[in-house]
Amino acid sequence: MGVGLSILIGIKSASLFIIFAYLRTLGFTLLSIPILYASLISLLVSLASHPSINLPMLLGKNTDGSFPIWSLIMFSPYLYFVRAFSALRRLKSREQPYTEIVEGVYVGGWPSSPEKMPPGKPAVVDCTCELPRVCSGYGNGYLCVPTWDTRSPDPGGIEAAVRWACRKRTQNVPIFVHCAYGHGRSVAVMCALLVALGVVDDWKNAEKLIKEKRPYIRMNALHRKALEEWSKNRLSSPKAGSNTRY
Repeated sequence: MGVGLSILIGIKSASLFIIFAYLRTLGFTLLSIPILYASLISLLVSLASHPSINLPMLLGKNTDGSFPIWSLIMFSPYLYFVRAFSALRRLKSREQPYTEIVEGVYVGGWPSSPEKMPPGKPAVVDCTCELPRVCSGYGNGYLCVPTWDTRSPDPGGIEAAVRWACRKRTQNVPIFVHCAYGHGRSVAVMCALLVALGVVDDWKNAEKLIKEKRPYIRMNALHRKALEEWSKNRLSSPKAGSNTRY
């Protein structure tokens, strides 16, 4: 269940290893070494992102959204691959970089430039472990909930993000929850946030509301399982009268 990223990166690792072996047979030993390294890093990421292990801290992303030098060097084959892939996918996509779900509450993809940020200097909940904080426009706060692509923040991470965002909303600060594309990880957190803000009664109705506004979202079984567990054990209570219910 939900092994998408592990399989994808595992296939990438195997493909790179085949290229490495082929180059070795042709006598290109020096040229093949970086290919082997990229293959091994991909294998490590594939294992660490498997649901049974789920270790997003492997990449070393700091709480301020930056990556230490050792991580940028060690995991460069993966980190720069996902940045390039994200940029290319965004270029081909017709989807807006972010969507306003209710007034002042946005969900979307990685803001690779200031133009990709919602208006009003929002407080940002970053649900990625693989993409850096590149914009300086986080004037009202930044919270990182590091999560692998196709995985979900755990219920505790969802609760922490929701409580942080709710505090910001009481100060009338806009909220922007993002992952790589605004389809999975960020949507899971947004579902919980809409419940906590009193916009909807449960996360299933929240998902329907978000899908009406951002049709290409696609939560998987891991996202829904985490939301079910969060719903049963959550500490954050709905904010009375905060928004019109849907």
